[in-house]
Amino acid sequence: MYENRAALGYQDFEEVRSRHIFYVDKTDFIREWWEYADKVTLITRPRRFGKTLNASMVECFFSNQYADRDELFEGLSIWEHKEYRKLQGTIPVISLSFANIRASDYNTMEYKITEVIADLYNKNEFLLDGNLLNENEKEYYRGIKSGMEGKVAVGAVHQMSKFLGRRYDKKVIIILDEYDTPMQEAWISGYWNEAVSFFGGFFNASFKTNNYLDRGLITGITRVARESMFSGMNNLEVITTTSEKYEKAFGFTEEEVFLALEEAGLGMEKQEVKRWYDGFTFGRQGAIYNPWSIVSFLAKKEYDTYWSNTGGNGLINSLIQTGSSDIKQTMEGLLRGESFETAIDERIVFDQLNGSPNAVWSLLLATGYLKVLQRKQIGERKRKVYTLTLTNMEVETMFEDMVRGWFEGSVKVYYNEFINALLNDNVKKMNTFINKVALNTFSSFDSGKKPSGQAEPERFYHGFVLGMVVNLADTHKVRSNRESGYGRYDVMIEPNDKSGKAFIFEFKVLDPDEEGTLADTLVSAHAQIKEKRYEAELITEGFMPEQIRKYGFVFRGKECLIG
Repeated sequence: MYENRAALGYQDFEEVRSRHIFYVDKTDFIREWWEYADKVTLITRPRRFGKTLNASMVECFFSNQYADRDELFEGLSIWEHKEYRKLQGTIPVISLSFANIRASDYNTMEYKITEVIADLYNKNEFLLDGNLLNENEKEYYRGIKSGMEGKVAVGAVHQMSKFLGRRYDKKVIIILDEYDTPMQEAWISGYWNEAVSFFGGFFNASFKTNNYLDRGLITGITRVARESMFSGMNNLEVITTTSEKYEKAFGFTEEEVFLALEEAGLGMEKQEVKRWYDGFTFGRQGAIYNPWSIVSFLAKKEYDTYWSNTGGNGLINSLIQTGSSDIKQTMEGLLRGESFETAIDERIVFDQLNGSPNAVWSLLLATGYLKVLQRKQIGERKRKVYTLTLTNMEVETMFEDMVRGWFEGSVKVYYNEFINALLNDNVKKMNTFINKVALNTFSSFDSGKKPSGQAEPERFYHGFVLGMVVNLADTHKVRSNRESGYGRYDVMIEPNDKSGKAFIFEFKVLDPDEEGTLADTLVSAHAQIKEKRYEAELITEGFMPEQIRKYGFVFRGKECLIG
């Protein structure tokens, strides 16, 4: 099944096999992909799930540059099929990767793309020998270099397909790994429209109108909406995390993980490994494990957030920290181990990420931070609805650390002092430290300035509550915006020790049309707590009235009054 050297960072199939590095046999993907015979296949999987290694595996198998390299595949599942032995090393292959195309502006991105294409041409300079190309084609070939114009780069892969097809009298396979990395960078850095224009032309020339193309294989993390980049590509078969095709080809199954643990002498760790790293679902296949975490554990023999520490969380952090109250409130439930139901559009529309919670959940599912517990179709139109939750303990730990990171430095000190003051009934210090926390975090939470009568609660308080969910998790239950009595309270904090203090918070923003001062708004907050009988839930849980603290939090800009 695999060699014994568990080592990290290997993404080249030839190197893995030649150096006898730990490898779980995924070569049946070659047979599956070839027999499905789709013209162009886009497969999306979270980062560190073997996309690059599988792309390299496909290149090594089909490329005529690897002819007579039987030793790379001997003993693996693909070699059990005699008809595929004859296919190995017989087709010209173009292999590209956009994994390193990260740029803060469009011109830099375009330049890096031209570097990748120029490298492709440099590797195939033998095409300039003899009379295979005419003089005009040779002149064109020599013009493909780093820094070439974008309009030239758009069609360069198409032209290389023509040259290789003529040289070998066969159509080519084009493999493009991590196609969406530059697109995510474009959205983050603000040059999305320029990037879409470039890649729309590039994909059309390379994969749609390319008569020299036999098959295309594209990998990435997200499925960027067709309207953005794949316009008109009706030859594209898209395989997302919910698709049943290739559901075992990326990531490790539980059987593969448990066998690896046994052979490494770690069989006694199976259930703890499952608790930490199980949880990914592809298609109908549950119990999929992230390869990076498993190989890391085999190598280091200790539990850690290996996968989530490999980077790439900046966009997720930003979307949640500055997201709407609905997003923050749902995250509160997720961090308490709850699930939620939502519609999912697996075509990621980046332009919607700042305004649509469903777009954010779609992205989190595609990137592996959420898993599907259940799926169903509802209504006459059979709309797909998914029940989602956090993937596993590793992901839970990552999000907890992310929320704690919002309260770093002096803000962390103020926040901790506020919690201490709250637990010790010191209202004066609560006011002192909440104002320091608010002053330093309002902008990062993108708090609103709507009056309390508006339906949308302030983003600040949900970010603030998320911090309490994480920091009080060991000793308290923190809930928000739930029904109790005759209404919905803003925040309720219930101690695990039933003899301790419980808390009810009501948040309000001063409405200058209704209230003159923060003190007036505070009176209104307490009136609402009393009128709606928010303490009913706590009373039902067995708490005595004298154990329950009721606080109003009222805001005017970055100023806060608690009482």
